[in-house]
Amino acid sequence: LRMAAAGAAGQEKQLAPTLLSFFIYNPKLGPKEGEEEKKILFYHPNEVEKNEKIRNVGLCEAIVQFTRTFSPTKPAKSLHTQKNRQFFHEPEENFWMVMVVRNPIIEKHKDGKPVYEYQEEELLDKVYSSVLQQCYSMYKLFNGTFLRAMEDGGVKVLKERLEKFFHRYLQTLHLQSCDLLDVFCGISFFPLDKMTYLKIQSFINRMEESLNIVKYTAFLYNDQLIWSGLEQDDMRILYKYLTTSLFPRHMEPELAGRDSPIRAEMPGNLQHYGRFLTGPLNLNDPETKCRFPKIFVNTDDTYEELHLIVYKNLTSPFSLPDTASIPPTLEFCRKLDSIVGPQLTVLASDICEQYNINKRISGAEKEPQFKFIYFNHMNLAEKSTIHMRKTPSVSLASVHPDLMKILGDINSDFSRVDEDEEIIVKAMSDYWVVGKKSDQRELYVILNQKNVNLIEVNEEVKKLCATQFNNIFFLD
Repeated sequence: LRMAAAGAAGQEKQLAPTLLSFFIYNPKLGPKEGEEEKKILFYHPNEVEKNEKIRNVGLCEAIVQFTRTFSPTKPAKSLHTQKNRQFFHEPEENFWMVMVVRNPIIEKHKDGKPVYEYQEEELLDKVYSSVLQQCYSMYKLFNGTFLRAMEDGGVKVLKERLEKFFHRYLQTLHLQSCDLLDVFCGISFFPLDKMTYLKIQSFINRMEESLNIVKYTAFLYNDQLIWSGLEQDDMRILYKYLTTSLFPRHMEPELAGRDSPIRAEMPGNLQHYGRFLTGPLNLNDPETKCRFPKIFVNTDDTYEELHLIVYKNLTSPFSLPDTASIPPTLEFCRKLDSIVGPQLTVLASDICEQYNINKRISGAEKEPQFKFIYFNHMNLAEKSTIHMRKTPSVSLASVHPDLMKILGDINSDFSRVDEDEEIIVKAMSDYWVVGKKSDQRELYVILNQKNVNLIEVNEEVKKLCATQFNNIFFLD
């Protein structure tokens, strides 16, 4: 969008924000002069010269210490410079994570030479600070805490785990498409009628009883959560991993029509289309590998290490038993398949029916001039008509980046006050942006209507609340 508009304005090119460096250090590990390198636990890009790494880490230490004198409990969160912006996060005591993002650039040509203009005000602190915090949460989900790695085998083990995890994870950070949804990191829920919900609940209870090593279960349909037994914070980051990484990876081969061969040769099988997204590829092959990724939950108190089994029925529900620390066997997988598969197929048709009803109802009231984001801090429920999540890790917004930035600014204003409030902004062109904060809930609406005034905008938003959120009480 922007590049096309800019291109028309005479050879201008907009360069998106990019990740310049990302590092993790602990100042306590190399306290003496000459030992500075020992502080660095992970540094990306790795090919940077040793002295430069030490210098950059030293600078961050100095900034943190300096800001501590003004605010002992809340040291620096970010540092703004002309060319880049640095974000600091201390997830565990003395462990610091730093992310350096280059500001967006407008490239112009003067006398045939490129001239770069850095856009210093474009990046939103809250968005990228949230991205940095998610980097830690995702690491912790698969590896446990930094401290745990130190206990398992000292600095060496921690460095190995950080290298292995972040080498891959940093490639999935699409900084150019980060926005308000990264701040919320919410969960999209699937609305169900009471009867179907009870059926699912009793199915999960029966399954957990007959497969006694199952500790927690989460149930999803079409990337939306229906049921979860996990703690909220753990489910939030697991949900992000499933919907942005695991599911999209398995969707591509399916869409290409290369379906898994598990079912074809099973005689006398109740017709069901279940398969494992993690774990054994073919249940009939006794040699098949039964490896499941480990995840760590409740790291603050009980510190549980689990195996993650993701089982999918081709009609879309996903059932996730997270099992206790004994590795699941092939025998267990076959049992799960025989119990869960047929029942999921039956449940899927019920849910699918509900899905079509929901679609019909919302289809009738779709107002084309409305786009909104809704978030509830209590249950992390998120709903957006602005985003079309189609590709792994990228949430594509269907509105201009300038409007997304306004949403982020309104959110930052909301987080500074405790009271309920409403903000209405008239943007360039014909757009109006409305933000409502009401008792732990936030609603952001983008309206595109010509020649309307403030009172009419307010009426339109009230109408939207009545149709889309009729059972949610917004304080006026």
